[in-house]
Amino acid sequence: MKKTTFKLTGVALLIAATLTGCNQTTSDASAPQAAKAEMSKTLTAKDADSFLARVSEEMVRLNKEGARAEWIYQNFITEDTAALSSAANQKSTEAGVRFAMEAAKFDDVEVTPDQRRKLNFLKQSLVIPAPQDSKKSAELAKIGAELGSMYGKGTYTTKAGEKLSLGDMTATMATSRDYDELLELWQGWRQVSPPMKDLYTRQAELANEGANGLGYPDLGTMWRSNYDMSPNEFADELDRLWGQVKPLYDDLHCYVRSELGEKYGTDKVPQNGPIPAHLLGNMWAQTWGNVYDLVAPENADPGYDVTKQLAVHGYDEKQMVRGAEKFFTSLGFEALPETFWQRSLFTKPEDRDVVCHASAWDLDAKDDIRIKMCIQRTGEEFSVIHHELGHNFYQRAYQNQPVFYQNSANDGFHEAIGDTIALSVTPKYLKEIGLIDTIPDESKDIGLLMKMALDKVAFLPFGLLVDQWRWKVFSGEITPENYNTAWWELREKYQGVTAPVARDKEAFDPGAKYHVPANTPYSRYFLAHIQQFEFHRALCEISGNTDPIHRCSIYNNKDAGKALNTVLEMGSSMPWQQAYKVLTGNEQMDATAILDYFAPLHTWLKEKNKGKQCGF
Repeated sequence: MKKTTFKLTGVALLIAATLTGCNQTTSDASAPQAAKAEMSKTLTAKDADSFLARVSEEMVRLNKEGARAEWIYQNFITEDTAALSSAANQKSTEAGVRFAMEAAKFDDVEVTPDQRRKLNFLKQSLVIPAPQDSKKSAELAKIGAELGSMYGKGTYTTKAGEKLSLGDMTATMATSRDYDELLELWQGWRQVSPPMKDLYTRQAELANEGANGLGYPDLGTMWRSNYDMSPNEFADELDRLWGQVKPLYDDLHCYVRSELGEKYGTDKVPQNGPIPAHLLGNMWAQTWGNVYDLVAPENADPGYDVTKQLAVHGYDEKQMVRGAEKFFTSLGFEALPETFWQRSLFTKPEDRDVVCHASAWDLDAKDDIRIKMCIQRTGEEFSVIHHELGHNFYQRAYQNQPVFYQNSANDGFHEAIGDTIALSVTPKYLKEIGLIDTIPDESKDIGLLMKMALDKVAFLPFGLLVDQWRWKVFSGEITPENYNTAWWELREKYQGVTAPVARDKEAFDPGAKYHVPANTPYSRYFLAHIQQFEFHRALCEISGNTDPIHRCSIYNNKDAGKALNTVLEMGSSMPWQQAYKVLTGNEQMDATAILDYFAPLHTWLKEKNKGKQCGF
């Protein structure tokens, strides 16, 4: 599954800045509690209004500067452009710290609901809040830089003497079927993280102190406070959603374990326990799509190849984007502005290095939206383009909101919307736009669903457990001496995946996953995987679809487009539950949409698993 990113405006840019550069700041993150309480006696709602107006003006300016600097850097990589990007990031980060600190002063002031929402956004925009002590703040900055450097520079030299980057190892993990080679690389990459452990421990202490200064008992509680519900309610909600999809995951796990047992032998893949983590085609066993060839159903070929059809019909890179744009205009959205076509990057330049990772950008919170991709003429990239434009149309839809609300309803929505659009890239859609001539028989759906489930369904427990582990670390429930043991307990409990060899208690395997040393919250990815299927089901119902939802495409349906645009225009101005209700009719998430989508596959899996000992 190709991960994509998007570039935001408004408060979200400050969040993004703290994700990539949050540990560089040397500013204080909070005022002492006593002083804050005293100050709140004299502050008023009118003061809050003045403060928010000033912040809004500054954010708009910083967002433009930062987005332009980052765009130039990623498209023209030099030492100078890197320095400009770093300086702009630092500027936004320091502003974010200052805004959060000042917003916290209004905690006990009686303000309007709208003012409170904006103030809370500013407080919660910091991913790692610094303590009030300047020395500790500087220490936190230094630790963050060191952790980022350790991960970014991580390599492994094989027994054969070959020095490999993470990218090299990831590529081999995806394609190799040599048990010992996979084991060596799996262990090799995890040599990069033990030196992070003491630094991470200290970082958690300092970040908790910073969260205390903003009024939260620990950093995990602060992260969970960002979802228009209490922190405990949010944690319970994730567990409830996982409970809904677990039966499907369990049957997928049982089938995949059986097929891997046939490939590698049941001595290496026992049929009554967790799957060894190095055999699932991914360094972290978070998605399993790379082992599709080992588990594909018989006669699963759908009878067409989108990559070949793109070539047959003469699609170049820009025509692929034009084709995806037509999807949105068919729903009633306005065509992309001419500047999109002039300023976006569609192909890798021959004369310079660029960051090729697919991303969607909003540079001015108005109409300067762009994508940056080194597009390959493949079926997968055609879907990715639809996903990226989903971000762009979302960005443009909420441009009239105040800068504080120029963001998605919660942090899962942006990815979910992009993926929702990609779910409509079905054989029916491909036939409607003339890329294929016939829609394959329903018997071919099992292969298509299996391929998708190996990424989307297999990811769910991993998407849940990363933050489960961190929340327990921040609360003190998991202590440093138990970091690694607790990590593998959660991996086994949720994923049914185990370390292929005994792991030392002093190892730090969580640090081998980018989002841990980078301090990027992870629950958003779990939410996005739940939400996209519910959005897809709702839009299919609105469009009057009569096909099974895995065969539905909302292409050319103005009713679906109108409902979608209503949600997009809201940005984050209302609690996400209200945006949810507009589309689905309910304020609570419902993971049964995933069960509906994969129902034919689930029936097939149950049949294949008859007589097997499932569970782990």
